[in-house]
Amino acid sequence: MHKLYDFMEARERLSTITVKTKLLHSDVFSDECGNDVYIKPENLQITGSFKVRGAYNKIAKLTEEEKARGVIAASAGNHAQGVALA
Repeated sequence: MHKLYDFMEARERLSTITVKTKLLHSDVFSDECGNDVYIKPENLQITGSFKVRGAYNKIAKLTEEEKARGVIAASAGNHAQGVALA
């Protein structure tokens, strides 16, 4: 089970490679839902996707021995870009 400090450590690891995206209020979706709806535009990340977060965080936690063995990613899209950046 994940603990709060796991997320805090991940945020620290990711702080150097991710863009801080702001929450944007969506009038259209808010009106449609009858409630305030906010959008977090993760497409503004350097890879165009939130997937860089998981890939980079996982690879950053590998030991030097594990890194030396390499990483394989089965993806033709956003996850592959995140792994390549990491």
